[in-house]
Amino acid sequence: MKKVLILSGSPRKSGNSDILCDEFMRGAIEADNEVEKIRVTEKKIAPCTGCYFCRNSGGRCALNDDMTEVLQKIIDCDVLVLSSPVYFYSICAQLKAVIDRTVARWTEIANKDLYYIATAAEEDEDTLDITLSCFHGFAMCIDGYEEKGTLYGKGVAEKGDVRNRPELMLIAYEMGLSVHD
Repeated sequence: MKKVLILSGSPRKSGNSDILCDEFMRGAIEADNEVEKIRVTEKKIAPCTGCYFCRNSGGRCALNDDMTEVLQKIIDCDVLVLSSPVYFYSICAQLKAVIDRTVARWTEIANKDLYYIATAAEEDEDTLDITLSCFHGFAMCIDGYEEKGTLYGKGVAEKGDVRNRPELMLIAYEMGLSVHD
């Protein structure tokens, strides 16, 4: 059994990327894993101010918000799922704030299996390139990471469109189901 943490960056509850996170979660639970999904927008997480208070305070951030709890869960998990809708060819601000705030204890984030879920209205081949580059950039700062799967959810513009794309729902579910020791 692995400890799975899903960070759903979607600002829309039951938005396309959030729905795919639920499908991933369903599969990971069926594979007998311990799974938690955090909807980032439901947490109070301010952007990093670059003050580096954390350098001299044992990794404690000067900002007092929900990131302390979220960061501990990121450190403690075995599997980390990063999910975001595409905003101007990149990740959403809510998830970016979480990634940036890991700076306080980033060296403690190690040995993670990583999965990525990204959704976009457009269907062009390169629509998700920059979004995935953001995910890869974070991964490259993690010692012992392994990228295990990526779901490209293209062509889903309106909230809930992904429900009409059974192939995407199946990929998300099967990615979750593939999580095992």
